[in-house]
Amino acid sequence: MLDRLRALEVFVEVVKRDGFARAAEALDTSPANVTRYISDLEAHLGARLLNRTSRKMSLTESGEALFERAKSILDEMADAESIVSSATLQPRGLLRINAPISFGILHLAPLWPQFMLKYPDVELDISLVDRVVDIVEEGYDLAIRISRSGSSSNAARKLATSHNFLCASPEYLQKYGAPTTPADLAQHQCIGYTYAPNGDQWVLTDANTQEHSVKISFVMHANNGDTIRAAALQGVGIARCPTFLSGEDLRTGKLVRVLPDFHLPDIDVLALYPSRRHLSAKVRVMIDFLANAFKGTPPWDRELDKQ
Repeated sequence: MLDRLRALEVFVEVVKRDGFARAAEALDTSPANVTRYISDLEAHLGARLLNRTSRKMSLTESGEALFERAKSILDEMADAESIVSSATLQPRGLLRINAPISFGILHLAPLWPQFMLKYPDVELDISLVDRVVDIVEEGYDLAIRISRSGSSSNAARKLATSHNFLCASPEYLQKYGAPTTPADLAQHQCIGYTYAPNGDQWVLTDANTQEHSVKISFVMHANNGDTIRAAALQGVGIARCPTFLSGEDLRTGKLVRVLPDFHLPDIDVLALYPSRRHLSAKVRVMIDFLANAFKGTPPWDRELDKQ
């Protein structure tokens, strides 16, 4: 009789690892067993899931639909198992966390003492860096990431959302005027973020959900949000500022929204960790602690909401 749960696990691993041999190694079994599980699953479902040749493997339409659902089912089961197992364990030991520099200083640093009082047996090792790290390769238990897309190779839990606005100082706008359409941005001094996914393109959405893509000629790039914020405050140009960084500046008028009728995509604050399976108690309590700290309207947007 087909062990359907195990078959789904094997199928998901084959897709993630892009091969039967690599999946077998990850699952600590033989390639023959992997092949058998996939064949039995296809026979059980009456559908071909994978197109296989000697050189290439790809998902069929049925395979694509099953993969997303199977991955979700396995994640939910692993999550439930972790809740039960971690509830019986005392959080302890070294917890290595990676986070972006600006967000880490502004919004995480004040929380660490609270966590340490609550969980005195957990030793924190915090690393702040703005580049995207490989959690497994670099030995982190948990990473806090500001992202729109999450991660395909790690499990993730959303902690909060931050709005993303175009901002400039009143002095800059008085000197150069305010753009009235997205196309006007091409004629303005703009400050870019080195790791932005769209490079030199800023994509704004109007009230009718129509997208406007503008190619920007930046006068300055920086790989750190505080540097960009400081330049915007000094009138260097227009910057794309997340509210977790610029919320107070907007509230006090040190920065002013540019093109307020157009919107940039929100960004998520995510907790990333290598796998939902066998999630340690120290990682789980940290994720729950951070989720609780940022629940509801996050602190960087609370003052803006009062305006």
